[in-house]
Amino acid sequence: MHFAKTLSDLPDRDTILSMSGLEFMQGVLDGTLPHPPIGRLMNYHVDAVEPGKVTFRGTPQFDHMNPTGTLHGGWYGTLLDSCMACAVMTRVPQGSVYTTLEYKVNLTRTIPIGTEVLATGTIDHVGRSTGVATGQITDAKTGKLYATGSTTCIIMALT
Repeated sequence: MHFAKTLSDLPDRDTILSMSGLEFMQGVLDGTLPHPPIGRLMNYHVDAVEPGKVTFRGTPQFDHMNPTGTLHGGWYGTLLDSCMACAVMTRVPQGSVYTTLEYKVNLTRTIPIGTEVLATGTIDHVGRSTGVATGQITDAKTGKLYATGSTTCIIMALT
């Protein structure tokens, strides 16, 4: 798996705009495009891509703990933001990009450090200028639910 390590590793604007969002996400999945650097830092990566749905796989580590010895809520939020927004990205047309406008996270239980999880984002609506998606983080082995989320993204035509 190839993560971008410098700004020059990331795709340039013309490359991004030459593809649909689904093509872009499939490129990340198949390795023709790099995984985003945040994934290396937070220890997660794109695991599956289909129209309207993206799954990330990750494992929280010691470095992701808060001062009280449990997993920091920001790890949940970052993972959910990624899977939900990338689900919206799969419906973004060629010549456009997206960014998160807002997201909400609900933690249902602590993820034990070292537990492999899946974070799946699924679209509820994608229109010309906005996309709405929901997501959940579950235990990769047992399916136990750890967190849910929702997001609204803005879609911007740049060509």
